[in-house]
Amino acid sequence: MTRTADRHGSATVELVGDRELIITRRFDAPARLVVRALTEPDLVRRWWGFEGSEWLACEIDPRVGGRWRFVTRDGGVEVAFRGEFLELEPPHRIVQTELYEGIPGATDADAAVNTTTLEEREGVTTMTVHCRYARPEHRDGLVRSGMEGGMQVSYDRMEDLLAGLAAG
Repeated sequence: MTRTADRHGSATVELVGDRELIITRRFDAPARLVVRALTEPDLVRRWWGFEGSEWLACEIDPRVGGRWRFVTRDGGVEVAFRGEFLELEPPHRIVQTELYEGIPGATDADAAVNTTTLEEREGVTTMTVHCRYARPEHRDGLVRSGMEGGMQVSYDRMEDLLAGLAAG
């Protein structure tokens, strides 16, 4: 039986300059399964957001030019994100835009560009998400919102999902 590490709470966030941040997280799963967890709606619903989140929409069209949109309700508050896939090179790279719809007056031009790279070595995939925001206040507002805590919860749930997928 293969032992895997408990990586819960291990994602790191590094602020770069005034408009970028880099998230790094390792998963004990092959990159092909991580890509599936990132792009298949049935899988995204199982890890993204909080455990008690009510899903209102989870739409993903994983192709260049395809759109995605996630809407959940947490504690009576709707939380919505949307974006467009700019590049897809499974299982190693995804480039997509991301816009939090709760930013007053925000348009698609205000979307962040997120470049996700997946590097697999000996069954462990390191996921690096490089986020570049249109404006410093968007990045800083996201960081102040407590996104890191929610991100840790989501990635912990994704780790558990991937363990189940890897086990077959």
